[in-house]
Amino acid sequence: MKHHSLIFLTGFSGSGKSTIGPLLANSLGYGFIDLDQEIESKAGKSITKIFAEEGEQAFRNLELETLRQLTGKKELVVSLGGGVLENNDCYGLIRENGTLVYLKSSPRSLARRLCNKTDRPLLKGEHGKRLSREEIELKISTILEKREPRYATADLNVQTDIKRIGFTVEELTRKIIRFVRQAEQARLKQQSDNNREKQ
Repeated sequence: MKHHSLIFLTGFSGSGKSTIGPLLANSLGYGFIDLDQEIESKAGKSITKIFAEEGEQAFRNLELETLRQLTGKKELVVSLGGGVLENNDCYGLIRENGTLVYLKSSPRSLARRLCNKTDRPLLKGEHGKRLSREEIELKISTILEKREPRYATADLNVQTDIKRIGFTVEELTRKIIRFVRQAEQARLKQQSDNNREKQ
């Protein structure tokens, strides 16, 4: 059964999921889980190490397994890894079980935030070579173009690179409370209509 208060935060790496997630959860009075941290704790090693030692497919399998354990929960904000939605099984689980929220940022903002990070495997060049800011921006644009159709299916979205974090969290809190309330009312109405038809 779908729980609209199970909130999945998606967006490109650097869009603010790990920063906004705990603040949003606190503002809503929900729990918070960072999916990548959960995977690292399960595997006993960093995501960079999983990618290097076991490859991307092993990481994606762990991602799906961890996600499965979160479905069915309520009043929880889950910060997703940037590429989760590319996995059809993960995408299906998320759409069937909760509310998808897209944190949107421009490639330029993302490149600015990510150019000094060393823990993002997909933003490295050949043989782990460090990329320039321009190369990172180009790579982000290419990956975003591929992911955008799935991001576009989110129930709610918010631009994270034009406002301060506090305003973004306030805006998201309002949107989520309204969305969850309306979804719950629609569910109750549907239930009531079904019961009437059975009588």
